[in-house]
Amino acid sequence: MTLHFGLTPKMRPLAPRRTAHIAALDIGTSKIACLIARLRPQAPQDTLRRRSHAIEILGFGHVLSRGMKAGAVSDLAAVEQTLRHVVDVAERGAGLQLESVVVSISAGRPASEHIAASIDVSGSAVTDGDVARVLAAGSRHSARDGRALLHSLPIGFRLDDGPHIRDPRGMLARQFGIDMHVATAEISAVRNLMLAIERCHLSVEAMVSSPYAAGLSSLADDEADLGAAVIDIGAGTTTMAVFSGGRFLHHDGFALGGRHVTMDIARGLNTRIADAERIKTLYGTVLAGGSDERDMITIPSVGDDREPPQFVPRASLVQIVKPRVEEILEMVRDRLAASPFASEPRGRVVLTGGASQLTGLADLAARMLKRPVRVARPLGIGGLPEEAKGPAFAVSTGLLVYPQAVHLEHFEPRRARQLMTGTGGYFSKVGQWLRESF
Repeated sequence: MTLHFGLTPKMRPLAPRRTAHIAALDIGTSKIACLIARLRPQAPQDTLRRRSHAIEILGFGHVLSRGMKAGAVSDLAAVEQTLRHVVDVAERGAGLQLESVVVSISAGRPASEHIAASIDVSGSAVTDGDVARVLAAGSRHSARDGRALLHSLPIGFRLDDGPHIRDPRGMLARQFGIDMHVATAEISAVRNLMLAIERCHLSVEAMVSSPYAAGLSSLADDEADLGAAVIDIGAGTTTMAVFSGGRFLHHDGFALGGRHVTMDIARGLNTRIADAERIKTLYGTVLAGGSDERDMITIPSVGDDREPPQFVPRASLVQIVKPRVEEILEMVRDRLAASPFASEPRGRVVLTGGASQLTGLADLAARMLKRPVRVARPLGIGGLPEEAKGPAFAVSTGLLVYPQAVHLEHFEPRRARQLMTGTGGYFSKVGQWLRESF
């Protein structure tokens, strides 16, 4: 397993008139999910206009995660064993044997960078060859030591010092430039995740930023156009993706999530971690109520089962849960303030991930972030089991949408110089990419 030039595997764009089978693998801190789907071409829809294919779930499996910490592999053998099990369940349901999967990643200190590159065209008309050259210049600027390149998305082209334009071909300029959004993660986190998958005799078809995938499955078209921040609050990580003009412009994240709330409950109430998780799921809230001092929660003892359980008022649970959630939201607020989302006054916040289901979280987030906030669910996925229709499965379903967005990305192929000749070569492929992407 190698990453050529720090570039994660890239899949071919989906053929617009062809049916395809896609497998998604979401390897998280608390759960691992595998979804197998048939993507069938469909006519343009009034809603979710960017989707060229209808998605129908054929196989589905999910299990508690083992061997993962903060979204990264901590025990390779345990992850491999869990992966083999969940993939087998999904394969049996679909009646298919998988060879490759599209994988999410939330670990590795996700980061974004906006880069600019330009070439001299000396006042002549911009050609497909010039587009190929400026894209190649942008790709060369994307490489970073110790970082794996997840996504490379052209935002727009510039002629001289003018504003962004979508299709520059045939236009005149002295300098022809491009602005690109580059999303990266630490290369060690990427390599170990790929290694765990390849040990299961599966190849990684593509690796996708978790909040980007969550946005692809849960954002309405208007939200992505007007500006939205998708906050995916998982068990071990909180990651975010900013969208504007229908494009993915920024991603970020930190290693704090719902698992930390669970650990706070276990310590604060002196109970087992499994019992703390159950208490969080059943009674966890960030809203203080008038009856919280009277409502009592049963807390099983940590040690001998013969010991009588404790009883604590619900107000005690709020006092444990709320400070940690506020800490997470404060970090989200600070990161969004330093992102392109800060310049989107009408932008809204969309929450996904299992921990987003905590009672009162959307209201608290709206007050702290001073934005409209909603908790999202996957949109437009046919045959999805009932347990997978909530925000915890926004990432795994988004991986099935991702093949329909692959054409938006650009990576300079290896051996590009040999390919840059002839009508069927790299230049003509760049022209096709430009027509499909902008």
